[in-house]
Amino acid sequence: MASICHLAGSWKNVRKIFEANSQTYYCIPAATYNRYKADTFNILYGGINVKSVQIGENIYWVGAIDWDIRDFHGYSTNRGTTYNAFLIVDEKITLIDTVKTTMKEEFYSRLSDIVELEKIDYIVVNHVEMDHSGTLPEIVEKIKPEKIICSKMGQKALLDHFHQPDWPYEIAVPGEDISIGKRTLSFLETRMLHWPDSMFTYIKEDKILFSSDAFGQHLASSERFDDEIDQTLLLEELTKYYANILTLFSPKVQKLIESITKMNLEINMIAPDHGILFRSRPEFAIECYDKWSKYVSNGTALVIYDTMWKSTEKMAKHIVQGLVDEGIPYKLRNLQHYHHSDVMSEVLDASAVLLGCSTLNNGLVPRMAGFLMYLSGLRPTNKIGAAFGSFGWSGEAVKLLNQAMEEMKFDIIHPGLRFKYIPKESDLEQCVELGREVGRKIKEQQ
Repeated sequence: MASICHLAGSWKNVRKIFEANSQTYYCIPAATYNRYKADTFNILYGGINVKSVQIGENIYWVGAIDWDIRDFHGYSTNRGTTYNAFLIVDEKITLIDTVKTTMKEEFYSRLSDIVELEKIDYIVVNHVEMDHSGTLPEIVEKIKPEKIICSKMGQKALLDHFHQPDWPYEIAVPGEDISIGKRTLSFLETRMLHWPDSMFTYIKEDKILFSSDAFGQHLASSERFDDEIDQTLLLEELTKYYANILTLFSPKVQKLIESITKMNLEINMIAPDHGILFRSRPEFAIECYDKWSKYVSNGTALVIYDTMWKSTEKMAKHIVQGLVDEGIPYKLRNLQHYHHSDVMSEVLDASAVLLGCSTLNNGLVPRMAGFLMYLSGLRPTNKIGAAFGSFGWSGEAVKLLNQAMEEMKFDIIHPGLRFKYIPKESDLEQCVELGREVGRKIKEQQ
């Protein structure tokens, strides 16, 4: 196989883009790629030669697809994710966000499909978290942008992350626009959705809302748009993302939706920093967030438990029989078999959450303790709650479960059931009755 210097010197229209970290990056025309095929391109971008996706007139998706990631800060990402970045080609060529450092080759390849990197004038940083800014220092060094546009808190976060006071920061002020030529960028500060630095960028002429992490999904796919993908899958991942990242900030989501409504923003497309872009039904994503941030429940019950010698499990299975008696749909989740982030997705719109746990060392079984810490951090509310569990000699688990639900302001309708060792038939009948009681309460609230 020929050396990279030889190939770059002999191929027509192959151009060097820049060098970084002892690597040289090239832009390869499609005709050259088609001629030499993949074997040669193992030299370039580690075998990656990927294309941008046009999402509007002279507006492109230039992000990266992470097919392999399976954990995101404790959130299970079984379907991978994307790190979305966007390029607007105008009088001032503008890049919106970057990607995780490990995905930079794919990012550079998509960028160079459109423009030489040195021609980029502005970089907009909607969110400083490293999956969207990891490549920023390297690309700033190479392109030397005229402006790095960010929120006031974004500048502070960039300084705390990268320690570069001499970068050409420009603070995006809500209500003040920035012209990039034929297009005008306006900005909406969205603090704590989900970081203090977060902001949205809106193109007035194209009516595209670049929404940072809001409306995102952890979903790797070859499809880029909502009208190209299975709707059940999209809703599942949209729900999981909200449940595990934004539930805590639901009051702020409500304020955001109110602001968008008051501003009369026309939105033709929502382009989040993760997952699918909403071009056919952007209102669908907003409607979902509106519902979830109001804690609207769906009339179902969720029974979540961990068990040591199956006694707590017996209790759980009898509780759901009581729910069946009242005609209430339910889900039964043993934490030994379900990831806490998947269970959290189901907590989001459940009307009732029943927690069951054996007592271990005067406390909770570790999986339930970890789940409660995760759940409490996200602070779901407006739920009916009840607790149950078996014990050997001390029996603190039910008390601890009740305390956690009280802190989340659950409506606890029963002091809880706790039975020693293996529950008797009369004990199990009390479990059935607890299920019925929860079921009746759910029906009262519908």
